[in-house]
Amino acid sequence: CVYCGSSPGVDPDYVASAERLGAAMAAGGKRLVYGGGNKGIMGAVARGVRNGGGPVTGIIPQFLMDKERPDAGGPNDPDMNHANGDRLLVTQTMHERKTLLFEHADAFVAMPGGIGTLEELVEMMTWSQLGLHAKPIILGNIGGFWNHFSALVEQMTDAGFVHTANKVRAIPVDRVEDILPAIDEEAARLDTLKVRL
Repeated sequence: CVYCGSSPGVDPDYVASAERLGAAMAAGGKRLVYGGGNKGIMGAVARGVRNGGGPVTGIIPQFLMDKERPDAGGPNDPDMNHANGDRLLVTQTMHERKTLLFEHADAFVAMPGGIGTLEELVEMMTWSQLGLHAKPIILGNIGGFWNHFSALVEQMTDAGFVHTANKVRAIPVDRVEDILPAIDEEAARLDTLKVRL
């Protein structure tokens, strides 16, 4: 699952990196699960996967269709023009969307985004701390985007508020090319950790 902004942000490398991540996912045989929008960084990662021939599952609440998928159902709607296993799931609420994103994902990547991206990322970290999942969480740290967040989590850990820091790891990865290998490495570490626990 890739969490990211529905806007492009101010740095053109955010969108370019999202497209490269999507291309790498397609080349690696990975299905993209994401928030379903076709704008901003969200649309870029989906384009990257689709252009590489990979499958995409978009999950979006009905009330965001006009805002995040302005071409939905029209001739320019990419989900309507691909036959490579794409799916668009439309939910009634944000809670339902987030639950389905979680259920369809084997790992989570947070690319640059806003408050919604942050909220989704922190929820997955919280669920990891509570033992509700052991799925890798990776920060697409494009241009150092997540540096301050990583420092805040480290401060929380040092202050004694992250009581399972060995499980609640959001791994910052600076280069898009290293994101998929980082997922595999973290998945192996989490499997080893589960055996020890």
